[in-house]
This record gives sequence, structure tokens and C-alpha cells, in this order.
Amino acid sequence: MIWQQVYDPLSNMWLSTLLAAIPVVVMLVGLGFLHMKAHWAAGAGLVAALIIAVFVYNMPADMAGRAAMLGGLTGLLPIGWIVLNIIFLHQLTEKNGSFKILQDSIAGITEDRRIQLLLIAFAFGAFFEGAAGFGTPVAVTAAILIGLGFSPLAASGLSLIANTAPVAFGALGTPVITLAKVHGYDLMEVTAMIGRQLPFFSVLVPFWLIWAFAGRKAMMEIWPAILVTGVSFAIPQYLVSNFIGPELVDIIAAIISMVCLVAFLRVWQPRNIWRTTTLRGHEHSQGEGEGDAPRAITKHSRSDVIRAWTPWAILTVFVFIWGLPSVKTALNGLFSPAFPMEGLHNLIEKMPPVVKQPTKEGAVYTLNLLSATGTGILLSAIVGGLVMKYNPVQLVGQFFKTIYIVRYSLLTIVLMLALGTLTRYSGTDTTLGLAFANTGVLYPFFGTLMGWLGVALTGSDTASNVLFGGMQKVAADQLGLSPNLMGAANSSGGVMGKMIDAQSIVVASTATRWFNHEGDILRYVFFHSIALACLMGIFVTLQAYVWPFHLMVN
Repeated sequence: MIWQQVYDPLSNMWLSTLLAAIPVVVMLVGLGFLHMKAHWAAGAGLVAALIIAVFVYNMPADMAGRAAMLGGLTGLLPIGWIVLNIIFLHQLTEKNGSFKILQDSIAGITEDRRIQLLLIAFAFGAFFEGAAGFGTPVAVTAAILIGLGFSPLAASGLSLIANTAPVAFGALGTPVITLAKVHGYDLMEVTAMIGRQLPFFSVLVPFWLIWAFAGRKAMMEIWPAILVTGVSFAIPQYLVSNFIGPELVDIIAAIISMVCLVAFLRVWQPRNIWRTTTLRGHEHSQGEGEGDAPRAITKHSRSDVIRAWTPWAILTVFVFIWGLPSVKTALNGLFSPAFPMEGLHNLIEKMPPVVKQPTKEGAVYTLNLLSATGTGILLSAIVGGLVMKYNPVQLVGQFFKTIYIVRYSLLTIVLMLALGTLTRYSGTDTTLGLAFANTGVLYPFFGTLMGWLGVALTGSDTASNVLFGGMQKVAADQLGLSPNLMGAANSSGGVMGKMIDAQSIVVASTATRWFNHEGDILRYVFFHSIALACLMGIFVTLQAYVWPFHLMVN
């Protein structure tokens, strides 16, 4: 039996939208204000989503259950698999002391915590976003920052804020390639348009990051380093996206940014060294002389430093190789069984105006274990562990200890992905998207927020582009706007939702071992997410209507 989605089940768009928002509101309120543990908040949101889908949208109960099951499986692989294995690697490096040497080597470049954030959270994180995506950059950078001594909230929240500007291009351009492939956009044109939106924010976000951490005065003390970081990322981001393509935008821009920042630090250092590791306003935080006492930096031999960085270099190589399309194709050819979800696959139809004609929704779970990024991380951890002189028995023991450590985080990810997948198949997320689409001349602003909403709900810019990319095209045509502008806005606006999606927050709390504090992280980053999304919406509106910004569209 085919079930067709209905986007206004109550024949009143206001009421339908309010009811469609209930599952997300339940989860966010439980997490952010009632201080529920993350897995309980996610479970409550999932129950609410099941009730709304079955009793308001008239989705068959068995279909709703199967959609939630499909999401839960996706939560384990690929997302949970990444989190588990990056924590496994971090555990190994901490246990044998190499992480302490890595910490000292970074302090040798600069002791200033603000510049460490630029180097690790922004530039190094952007590299992992470009190579792997799917939560990897937040997991890696948050783990490194907590090892460097940053407070859990600082390490978590700032890693999430930094992981914005690179997200639109994601793992080797996957979000943009998917947008073009699924909804018929010209790949190079929509890539170029994103490349005319994000560079402005690639310069802004490093400033925003340091302001969020240390305040305006402390930010201005290192403005030359921030400017070098942002501009050296933004210029390659623009050039590669406009003249080469989406695949290597983040990787090239991140490498150039890191090299330029390190080179700049050879000729410039801040007058005051900021050694505080807590967020401004959360604990007493001042610069040198009023804050944390200077820490004696242990000098290590070159060979010790190389050994300490080797596991992370191995990780970088494996993640990059695993992200290559040719490697993924080869590994999927060896083992990648697909399991159509019986009772769900091709039994749900998306309906106009989201699509031009009724379109069946596939529901296939692919067990691409070999090609999953998490598998590359696991292999890198094993190789790195052997290099660090662990024996196989110790590696296996530490792996099972890691499973125990992250057990509740994995459960939370499963429940949150179940919630997000159910909202997609029931059509409740589309109801929310249509509410944004009915804003007339203000649509460039609210259409950008639609992308933000899509990532906040699904945790993925790719998923948001699949969900709302077609709607953006239809609405743009009806309003006389450029479809490429709004398709790009969906992806560019979506990046600002990445820091509040439940999946990313759980990854950050797990990487920093700050379990059951997901609500604290959400409350901290929520303002930054909304503010940056609105700024992106204003910028897209200027592109749509105002000279000279409008010249970027043509």
C-alpha cells in the first residue's frame, strides 16, 4: 500500500506547523532546559514524533516504526562508528603519554590559547571536514582541545562554532554534489554560488570564534593572526569553488590556512599571552598576569615529537584515503550489502509542491562497513597503536573499554537519528520547510533559515540539501529569484545549523568526556547558531535584491 505524505493535515498551516514542531521542541526543551540526560531527551522526542506521525499525519504505525529503525541503524553506522573509533585513538594516545608530548609541541608553536583555537578548531577542523565530514572534525578537534587543557564547555562549544564555514562543501564536496544530482542543479554554477557566499563568513567566523572564547578586547589583541587565518582560508575557498569544483575546496583551503598561520607566527606573536582555558563569562578568565599562571613547557626531542604526532598523521592519511570516491567505490565493491526496509521502501510518496510530481521515497540501509569513515579511523588507530608499542591484546582490551565509555552516547545518537529519519519520512520536517517557503519577498532570508533548520533536524548538510533543495528551486522559480542562489543558500545557511544539531552536540560531549552535559553545550551554542544563520540570511537577501551584492548572482 502506497502512503502519500500530507503537509497540512489539519487544513490549517499554522496549526500543522505547530504540531510538526512538537517532537523537536520536546527534545530541545528536555535537553536544554529540563536538564534531562541526552538519551532520555532524544527518546522523549522520538515518542512525540511517533505520536504526531501516526495520529496527526495518519502515517501507518508500522511504517513509522520502520522509519525510526532505519534512522537508528544509520546512527550506529556511519555516525556512531566514527565517534567510537576516534575516542579509541584518543584513549591510546593519552594512555601512553604521547598526547602530552603533542600538547607541548603545539604550545611550542604558541602558548596562546586563542591562536591554538585558530590552528586546531578552525583550520585543522576544516581539513577533517573536507576529508571526512559526518562528525569527524568535531570529534577530532574537541578531543585535542580537551587534551590541551581547555575546559569541557570551551572544547565542545568552540569546536562546534568553528565547524561552520567548511560544512557546505563537506566530505569531498558531497553536500553540493548531492544537491546538484538529486535536484538537477548545474554542479559548477551552484558550487560557484556557494563560493561567493561562504568566503565572507570564512573571514568572520575566526573573529567570532575568538570573541566567543575571550571577548572583544582579547580578540582585538590578536586580530592580525585571525585575519591571516580567515583570509588565507577564504581566498582559496573562493578560487577552488569557482574555477575547479567542490571536491577539494576545504582540504586545499585548510592546508593553506594552517601553513600561512604557522608561517605568520614565526614573525609575529601576541604581546599578551592568553593562557586561560575557560570561556569568558563562565569562570574567571583573564590574560597573562591575571588569569592562569604560565605553564612550564617541557622540551622534547624531535624524535619524540614526531612519534607523538605520528598517530594523528596516520589518522589524516587514512581519513583522506577513505574519503576518495575511487577508494569508496572499490571498497563498496568488496562488501556493501544493501537491505531494502521491507514495509517502507518505495511505499511512501513525496507530493507537490515539494516535488513536481509524486515521487517514491527509497528506504535502503547499506552496510558499507568497509568504506565507512569510521573503519578508516579504526585502522589508523590500530596502526597508530602498534607504532606506539601496544600489543594486539592491549588494543582489543582498550577498544572494549572505549565501547563502555561511549555506550550512552551511542544510544543517544541512535535515538536522535531515529527521530530525524522519522520526521523525514512522515513529512513533518517538510511542513516546517513549507512554513518558511510562504514568506514572499522575505524568502531569501527565510529560505536560508530553511537550510539551517534542515541541518539542525538531520545533522547533515547533505541531508538538508536532499530534503529542501527541490523546494528551494520551486520557490525561487515562483518568486523570480535565481534557483542557484537559493540552492546555494540552503547549503550555506545549513552550515550554521551544524553546531546545534543533536548529533554534533553528542559527538562533542563524548569527545570531551563531558557526559550528560549536552544541554549545557546546546544552551551555549544556540545564540551563535541563530545569529550567524540570520547574518547569512541577510547576506543572501542582499545578493537577491541589492546592488552590488546582486552582481554576484549573475
